[in-house]
Amino acid sequence: MKTRYYILTIAALLIAASCNVSKKYKRPDVTATNLYRDSSATDTNTMAAMPWRSLFVDTVLQNLIQEGIDRNLDLKTAVLKIAEANATLKESKAAYFPSLDAGATVTKAKASQAAQSFPPDLGIDLNTTTYQAQLTASWEVNVWGQLSSLKRQAVADFLESDAAKRAVQTQLIADIANDYYTLLSYDKQLAITIQTVKNDSVDVETNKNLLEGNVVTGAAVVQSEANKYAAAITIPDLEQSIRETENALCILLARAPGPIKRNKLEDQEPISNVNAGISTQLLRNRPDVQEAEYTFMAAFENTNVAHSYFYPTLTITAEGGLSTLQLKDLFNNSIFYNLVGGLTQPIFDQGKNKARYRIAKAQQLEAFNSYQQAILTAGQDVANDLYSYKQAVKKQEIRKKELSALEKSVDYTKELLTYSSATNYTDVLTSEQNLLAAQLASVSDRLQQLQAIVNLYTALGGGWK
Repeated sequence: MKTRYYILTIAALLIAASCNVSKKYKRPDVTATNLYRDSSATDTNTMAAMPWRSLFVDTVLQNLIQEGIDRNLDLKTAVLKIAEANATLKESKAAYFPSLDAGATVTKAKASQAAQSFPPDLGIDLNTTTYQAQLTASWEVNVWGQLSSLKRQAVADFLESDAAKRAVQTQLIADIANDYYTLLSYDKQLAITIQTVKNDSVDVETNKNLLEGNVVTGAAVVQSEANKYAAAITIPDLEQSIRETENALCILLARAPGPIKRNKLEDQEPISNVNAGISTQLLRNRPDVQEAEYTFMAAFENTNVAHSYFYPTLTITAEGGLSTLQLKDLFNNSIFYNLVGGLTQPIFDQGKNKARYRIAKAQQLEAFNSYQQAILTAGQDVANDLYSYKQAVKKQEIRKKELSALEKSVDYTKELLTYSSATNYTDVLTSEQNLLAAQLASVSDRLQQLQAIVNLYTALGGGWK
């Protein structure tokens, strides 16, 4: 009874002590409120909860995004990282169970006659052959929670890999959508420029006719031709931008460089309700923030593991099998076994355990700082994209008025040039150049609005659900 009492007492003390060795993880206290600067919204509805097919209604764009999700090489690599982390997790779970090895040996030995304590004339055979078959089991008892911490660390690594994969997917969707919208904007700018060159060609012919009627001078004809060429020279640059953007989009789709099927910029209808929700939702919606927290969690458990090295290791080893000097007698009264339990307490380890623990603590603090930085960066992204969207909408409203005024200015100056000497072709040229610049800028305004929505959706953590 006393032996049993002592064993139970020692076990209880070990369990109680182990509670102080491994600390339980809890989410650190970080600031995640009021990160959107000018936004004081309390509505928890957020566009991050929208499936990406609901945000992008253009079916061509939907097909491109789905192709990217299916084929993108970075995303495939992220999935392989998850498989690696899953294998590590399974390995950590296996550490709870004892190892079992089977072996069979044949040992031939010859003893030295001079090393024997019996007389040489006894005729004892100094040559022996031993046949042995055995099973060996070894089990490290999880007294201090080291194995549990290793398992939780593996779980955190697995979740970190999964969050990283989701972060890759959200960024991939944003990159495909942004490149697609950029292509549409280049198409629109190219169409505007080509039409401008056609209009300028008409102006050249008109000025030649006016020159014959002595309404304008030869300078006006030359200026109109120069104006046409100034517009035409931007066409190759636009065509090159289109080609390079198509090729960049092909890389995202894991295609060889080639053309991209697409619709028109004027066919795109941005969503009307741009809801950011509240900033604390970033902790569960934004994959890179989750990834940073799981990295911190893994570092926290690694500190537990490093701490456990200061305490003794309890190992139980069992071995049993058959051993005989004659192979024919292997199954005849040849059973042997042994059971060993041992505690190993580190006493002098050249400071390795202390260094390991200090390194783990420093890495834990580094991971915590990275986690805080990820939250602040996420808030900055949302604040910037919200403001960019608002400014794009505001610019489009003003741009409409500017375009209307410039179109009238071009018409008026052309009429004055024809019927009055109060103006010259320089006024017409200036009006046309201002109109072209405003038309191209209006395309950029629309692109800014579309891309601000895409970037805000990504900044809020949308695209992976």
